[in-house]
Amino acid sequence: MSSLQVGMVAGEPSGDLLASRVQRGLLEQQPTIQLSGIGGPEMVAAGLNAWYPMDALSVFGYVDALKSLPRLLRTYYGARNRWLSQPPDVFVGIDAPDFNLRMEAALRQKGIPTVQFVSPSIWAWRYERIHKIREAVSHMLVLFPFEVDIYEKEGVPVTFVGHPLAQNIPMHPCADEARARLGLAPDAKVLGLLPGSRSSEIANLAPRFLQAVQLLQREDPELQVRVPMVSAVRRAQFEAVLKEHPVKNLQIVTNEEGRVAQPNQAERRPVAWDVMEASDALLIASGTATLEAALFKRPMVISYVLTPLMKRIMAWQSGQERPLLDWIGLPNILCQDFVVPELLQEQANPHELAEACRTALHDEGWRSGVSQRFYQLHESLRVDTPRIAADVILNVARES
Repeated sequence: MSSLQVGMVAGEPSGDLLASRVQRGLLEQQPTIQLSGIGGPEMVAAGLNAWYPMDALSVFGYVDALKSLPRLLRTYYGARNRWLSQPPDVFVGIDAPDFNLRMEAALRQKGIPTVQFVSPSIWAWRYERIHKIREAVSHMLVLFPFEVDIYEKEGVPVTFVGHPLAQNIPMHPCADEARARLGLAPDAKVLGLLPGSRSSEIANLAPRFLQAVQLLQREDPELQVRVPMVSAVRRAQFEAVLKEHPVKNLQIVTNEEGRVAQPNQAERRPVAWDVMEASDALLIASGTATLEAALFKRPMVISYVLTPLMKRIMAWQSGQERPLLDWIGLPNILCQDFVVPELLQEQANPHELAEACRTALHDEGWRSGVSQRFYQLHESLRVDTPRIAADVILNVARES
């Protein structure tokens, strides 16, 4: 099939990275394929003709979404109308379910097959979205094995493709090499702080995280702290919080300083991976980063805080006061167990965070058990994601 036309949309850095690897899988099978749509730097480097930058879809919270609505609508209708006038052979939405499911529904109504890569977390919030998914999506690609049963039961074609990160993160991390890259001594005790990539997350979590470190450093003044930041903007925000809650032996690193993961790979190695690999333990915001940390086999303490307003908005939108599952952290959800602690809302206070981090840093029996569970988790997700995803996407295009 020559000059196959594939439309793609990703709206966040994690989706940009996932999509870029699928693009390479597609190009390996169809070198003349044409990829166009909305994406970030990784997708552009992998061959995407970006009509709009990924930042056009970047919103953080409901208030920001309202402020950004005119830009979002311009982007949505601009891309939709372009695809309707020049239909692609297949459309692939990567995560960003609010935007992509709406786009997929509009395109599929006009006979354009659609593939959604990364399922919305209907197993935690708003299961009723399955009806919209059934109408909008020709084929669902899921990252986690347990999601297959959900979609098969609901009559939605589905394929488990594993998680690309499980291939790119080594089964046996090397802390010494990562420490050398970060200028850390091999025998240093290191805590990685990852307070999130969104402004609201840093505002809510960074003060608590830093106060917890202050408590830990009363006992261990030599404790080293490394903090990856996704951008200069987030770094400046964190540094402002750091002035209010100063911590010794702390260094901030940003994604602009990221390195190439392997000599034969184009994408940069996220600097957060160096922090994860180098650290003895992590204090981390709930999100995709917790899965990356689990793949690095690192003990962690997961935390999250929502403002009262955000809690009310989420409860109103979802019709739920709490998730459908007992866990919020991806490692715990995938292991179906509290493998690592989750300290949320009122529990996310400096004293409880410090106590949990103390265990993660020093309890060797617990640390060993966590690493073993995460090794098993890594094995379960480690399949050839780019090839499997590309196979499905190409088959959906051919069958249309």
